[in-house]
Formats: sequence, C-alpha cells, structure tokens
Amino acid sequence: MSKEKKMVNKQSVKKTDASAVRKKVTFQSPRGMHDILPNDWRVLSKFYDKASEILEFYGYSRIETPILEEKDLFVRTVGEHTDMVEKEMYGIKSRGKEDLVLRPEVTAPVVRSYLEHGMHRLPQPQKLYYFSQTFRHEKPQAGRFRQFWQIGAETLGGESDPIHDAQIIITFYKLLEDLKLGNVVVGINSIGGASDRQNYKKKLIDHYKKHSKEICKDCARRIKINPLRVLDCKVKGCQPVKESAPIILDNLSSVSKAHFKQVLEFLDELSIPYILKPNLVRGLDYYNRTVFEIYIAEEGREDLSLVGGGRYDYLAEQLGGRQTPAVGAALGVERVVELLKEKYPDYGSNRSRKEVHLIHVGALAKKKSVSLLEELRKGGVHVASNLGKSSLSTQLESADKARAPLALILGQKEVFEESIIIRDMRTGTQETVLLEKVVGEIKKRI
Repeated sequence: MSKEKKMVNKQSVKKTDASAVRKKVTFQSPRGMHDILPNDWRVLSKFYDKASEILEFYGYSRIETPILEEKDLFVRTVGEHTDMVEKEMYGIKSRGKEDLVLRPEVTAPVVRSYLEHGMHRLPQPQKLYYFSQTFRHEKPQAGRFRQFWQIGAETLGGESDPIHDAQIIITFYKLLEDLKLGNVVVGINSIGGASDRQNYKKKLIDHYKKHSKEICKDCARRIKINPLRVLDCKVKGCQPVKESAPIILDNLSSVSKAHFKQVLEFLDELSIPYILKPNLVRGLDYYNRTVFEIYIAEEGREDLSLVGGGRYDYLAEQLGGRQTPAVGAALGVERVVELLKEKYPDYGSNRSRKEVHLIHVGALAKKKSVSLLEELRKGGVHVASNLGKSSLSTQLESADKARAPLALILGQKEVFEESIIIRDMRTGTQETVLLEKVVGEIKKRI
C-alpha cells in the first residue's frame, strides 16, 4: 500500500472514531423511574424515622415481603378487571413455570405472608407496617412514578371492630398532622358488605343503562365488568350522570350502617376532620365497608391525596385462608417528600451535619488521620473529613461551608507530640489538647 493511501486510511479511521464519539449514547433512568440523590435520601430517611416512630407507638411492627410475587396473587385479590391487573403490572420472565410480577401493591403480599407463616395462630390482631418499593406501569405525573415507595400498615385478625378502622385513620392522620404539611382532611365512605354491594350494583347498572349515550367508553365498559369503577371516572361529560347516580350509603344494611357510624364516632372523639364522600370506592376489588383517603386541602389548590385505604375482610379467604377481619392503609412517599422539600427546604439537613471537621496538614498527619477517625467514631463523635484535600485553607473553607461548630487540625508537629488543635469555627479561638483526651474535650464543647 502506498504512503498516500495509508495516510487516507488513517484520516478515515480518525473521522469514524470522532463520529462514534458524537453518537455516543447517554443513558438515563427508565421513564417513570427516578434516582434518589443524597439530599432527597436524607429527607426520605428523616421522614421514615418519623413515620416508624408513630407507627410503632400505635403498636405496628415492621414486615417486608419480596419484590416479586406470583401474578395470580393480585389477579385473585385486586381484581381481574382493575386497571392495576389489566394494564399496570410488570411481568418477569422466569426460567421456571412461575408467572411472576413486580409487586404493584403490598397489602395482598402481607396477607399472603400472614397466612403462610401461621401468624393467624398468634395473638390477634397482628399489626404490621412496611416501607416498600412498588411498581406500576402507569402514566408518570408530578409526584407519581412507576417505581415508588409506600409506607403502609395493616391490622389483621381479631374482630371486625370499628375501632381498628378508626385507629388506622388516626395513625396516618397524626403522622401528616405532625409533619405540618397543611390542612389535613379525611375523605370517608362505606361500600358495605358483599350483599350490600350486590344490591347497589344492580341499581347502579340500571341508572347507567338509562344514560348509556351520555357516558364515556371507559364507563360503558366498566359498568359491564366492574360497575363500582364508574364512580372513579374523572371525565367531565360523565359527571352529571355520576352525580345523579344512587348513593351507596343509602343502600347499606343496618349492620353496615352501625359499623360506619361507630367509625365516625371514634374520629369525632379526637376531633378528626372528615368529609363524607359517597362516590369514594377505591380502585381495588378487595375492599368492603370503610374506605377512605387522607389529603391536604388548601385554598386555590387541588386536593392532594396522600393516603388511601380501607377494610378488606374477605381477602384472606380469597387466598385460601379463613375469613379474616382486616383493615389497612398506604401512603405515597414521593408525594410527601416533595411537599416536605417545598415547605421546609432544610428538612433532613441536620442528619448530614457533622459536629466536627477533621483537617490534616502533611503526609504524616494524613496517615495518622485514618486511625484517628476510627477513634472518633468509636467515641460517638460525628465527624466529617476529606483526606483527599491537602490545602489547609481549602479544608477550613469546607468546614465553614459544612457549618461544623468545631474543627480538629492535625499537623506534623501535633503528630509527634500526640496532640491536636481544637478550633472553634464560630469564634476562631483554638486550643491544643492531647489526642487521648480529644473525645472528652469535644463532648464538653458540644
């Protein structure tokens, strides 16, 4: 090959390489899923600490179930014709014959675990809570993701006592109230027992048949396969039909009415504000009797629903167990985190703030700092450091930005003398102390 041809080939290779660089793919998180960055994680972590403190006060113990479950678990319990089962579940290809999905909700898995591990033989009721990730293939919106966290609580077993309905509402109401996110309100309804709903569905179907030409395609489909779902419709043209529909509260048995009345009386005892919402049915088939949402109501802003739940006395039976009284609720964590960041920009920041910033000067001090950090950790001192930095001024600037009240300065002279300088970052005063006494001296000053 001639010298000129070689030069041409080298140039073409360079052009190809440059083109490849320009076309390099930039990867992003999948649509509807998101990274939790350090600042957001601190907010989430502090919120979880608060939530678990309240849940454990009310007698709930933590449980965690696998991310993967059998698909049929949700088909049986959530409902074959619900949006969750029909459209939103993520299926997993398995080498075996198992038909697995990423869990779209956590109530059914908790009940499955309750039955599988014989918790029905323990003292009843069993009160369980979880902090879990769930997955739904739905349209991403503000505060709504396809992979998201839920904090939920379930009361399983015992009697179908209205106090359990009220307590689960009170627990989540008090959590949101303590967070000071705004005006917390409970929207509540009763959808009665199985026979109540059968009678009501007939009346609802008759009503919608009379207005079949006035409703949307989704409502026309739902009234045939899952009638209660028409009450979830938000389409503007369907609202007059929905508003004139029979009200389920007017079609409850005396037993269901008495149960609902007692739930409201327990809420009245604590002056929990609630609004009766006769069209509230929740989107899952396993609910009966009490259903509710807890939301933030602010003037000039659409109500923001943060918690949803209700009673589900038939779910355990659907999974092969005995009929088991149960009630639960779940809170969407991402929405709460966004509200906390909006209202309290510094929420969670104290978790990362260190009391002491360790500064080293020179290679010998850097080496000594490795073991010193461990001594400080064992002594219970919250300390920050950056051993990759060498400039004293840069490290002091970092300590100032971190708003650390104290800085520890370790130089070559201090290493030889087995001492260290404690500097008050607020006043600029400093004192040299022996290394063996540094933990005690720090605790005196903080």
